[in-house]
Amino acid sequence: MSLMIKGGRVLDPATDTDKIADIFIDDGVVKKIGTKLKEKADETIDASGKYVMPGFIDLHVHLRDPGQTDKETIETGAAAAAKGGYTTIMAMPNTKPVVDNSDVLSYVLNKGKSVTPVHIYQAGAITVGMEGEKLTDMEDMAAHGAIAFSEDGKSVMSTKLCRDAMHMLAKLDLPFLDHCEEKTLVEGGVINEDDNCKRLGLPGIHNTVENVIAARDYLLATEAGARLHLCHCSTREVVDMLRAAKKLGHPVTAEVCPHHFTLTSDDIPDAPKAMKPEEDTPTLSAMPMNKAGFEMVNYKMNPPLRTAADRDALIEGLRDGAIDCIATDHAPHSAADKNKGMREAPFGIVGLETAAALTYSELVLKDVLTPLQMAEKMSYNPAKVLRLDAGTITEGKDADLVIFDPDAVYTIDKKTFVSKSQNTPFHGRKVTGRVDTTIIGGDIVYQYESEEKKK
Repeated sequence: MSLMIKGGRVLDPATDTDKIADIFIDDGVVKKIGTKLKEKADETIDASGKYVMPGFIDLHVHLRDPGQTDKETIETGAAAAAKGGYTTIMAMPNTKPVVDNSDVLSYVLNKGKSVTPVHIYQAGAITVGMEGEKLTDMEDMAAHGAIAFSEDGKSVMSTKLCRDAMHMLAKLDLPFLDHCEEKTLVEGGVINEDDNCKRLGLPGIHNTVENVIAARDYLLATEAGARLHLCHCSTREVVDMLRAAKKLGHPVTAEVCPHHFTLTSDDIPDAPKAMKPEEDTPTLSAMPMNKAGFEMVNYKMNPPLRTAADRDALIEGLRDGAIDCIATDHAPHSAADKNKGMREAPFGIVGLETAAALTYSELVLKDVLTPLQMAEKMSYNPAKVLRLDAGTITEGKDADLVIFDPDAVYTIDKKTFVSKSQNTPFHGRKVTGRVDTTIIGGDIVYQYESEEKKK
């Protein structure tokens, strides 16, 4: 099948391209880029007024498959990815069973290839069972298709074991996707440690919880010569560390999630007035709604929403390059799991279907990033972290693209999500920018259809 994309604003960070052009695709490959192309195509898309970017690449997704398919499956997670403009996603290993061997790894990779055109990669666990006691056979998993390793959801608390892992990953030349959390300092915390702890009557998580592991693992990776990537950065101190590391020429990369550059702990709604401040909210039915109708438990994520100073530092880190990538940490949970109150409910929110709109609304429209830099943070740089031959719109390369409408203004509605889960703090939020079309290997795998057209 051949496809012509006419008159879009082509944004390719790999070649520093930002121009109005046509793209001719045939046999899954970008064949020609130019103005007023005359090639005949089986299908033509008018992309006038829209951005044409490399398909987004998410370094940080929880697919919950195997073992927790009531929350998400590879099929539904991939569908959410395609709707969000993602053509490639990296799944985290904290499934049930844990992806700590080549058999479970192969299950995910093989199922991904059989049920979705979205490119599914799977990170292998660092330790057996993610129990922090023994390293997995990373060499074997790498031989069976693991292109990154992570203990996401927790840190490798043993410094010696973490150092050994760094040396092994340096040997394999594969990245360590690092969840930074000093568990002994958490002490039951569920939100950021600041004045909002008193307002909400909840225990806090200090910035130090993240900072000490980020610093430790940076030193370990530097000594080992390993490729360290810091996941879901949330503190101003980590941004300072990243900036200093890059000035020294050390190869550490990092990501930030839309919820951390958009929200702060001030946005968490109050508990019901009928309850005492120190009590926790027991059920969603008792949850108060703020003026946008958000639910309190959907503001519980790990790392937590920090202060405005932290958020502003993350934004500045994206602006000056201290932070390389935007990832979602897509963490689906069922309503039953979230319906346990702030102390007991699991951490995490979904993000695949809202990330592009939030990035455009909060960063591009506010002149933090240019549209070309948005493509860089969401596609080109993630491809470089994983060393994928992707993240670019170049003649001769696979046609994995997203067409993005920068003029679409709408309200996020979780009821329209194709993910199995709807745990988001962004329900009811007005945003600008929407994924119009997602193309993988030259095939249209998602195309926006308005509610009016559906009727």
